[in-house]
Amino acid sequence: MNYAIIAAGEGSRLAQEGVLLPKPLVHLNGTPMIKRLIDIMMKCNPESLSIIVNEQMTEVREFIESLELPVPLHLVVKSTPSSMHSFWEVSRAFPDNGKFVLTTVDTIFREDEFRDYVEAFEASGDADGCMAVTSFIDDEKPLYIDVDDDMYITAFRDAAFDGVKYISGGVYGLTPPALDVLDRCMNEGVSRMRNYQRALVESGLRLRAYPFKKIVDVDHAGDIATAESFINGD
Repeated sequence: MNYAIIAAGEGSRLAQEGVLLPKPLVHLNGTPMIKRLIDIMMKCNPESLSIIVNEQMTEVREFIESLELPVPLHLVVKSTPSSMHSFWEVSRAFPDNGKFVLTTVDTIFREDEFRDYVEAFEASGDADGCMAVTSFIDDEKPLYIDVDDDMYITAFRDAAFDGVKYISGGVYGLTPPALDVLDRCMNEGVSRMRNYQRALVESGLRLRAYPFKKIVDVDHAGDIATAESFINGD
């Protein structure tokens, strides 16, 4: 599996709330957030790792460059206007075939659930993608997911609707056809990951929803303790 991490955000809300470290280096139970994520990925049959950080985060770039990894590392240092643009930048290093899993650095999940998700995606032969979803809603602007009886995604919605069960978990498992859609979105001036995901469905790609019990984001200083408690099983 090829992996990618988007760590190009500014983390402005954390900084405003007194957190001095750049978000990717904020410690969760003693480990920098991005290191925890990399360690998990390196235990899940990795082939390569691509990471993007913004140009201002010199500490993050230096930290990543200091790591010794068992797979090729492609590091992009560039400030981008949206996570979709960051995705496009790191996707340049993806192989022409094979599957990949992308997530943002502040998406916090349990290691065992992520491993099961990757194994399910690796074994899947009938889907163009496998998107993490969760029924746990603790997001400022959740992206709601509509699925059919076979757990294929039929729509991504900004507002809740009758019968809604899931929101996006921020973990995207995709295949090469999804990169063709990404290129088209870039050429057409589309922005934001949620609009890209809508384009995937509109293009006819089959995206399976994979439920996680819980996924949390670290957006505010108070989220750090919440994430640590969640990782510890509380």
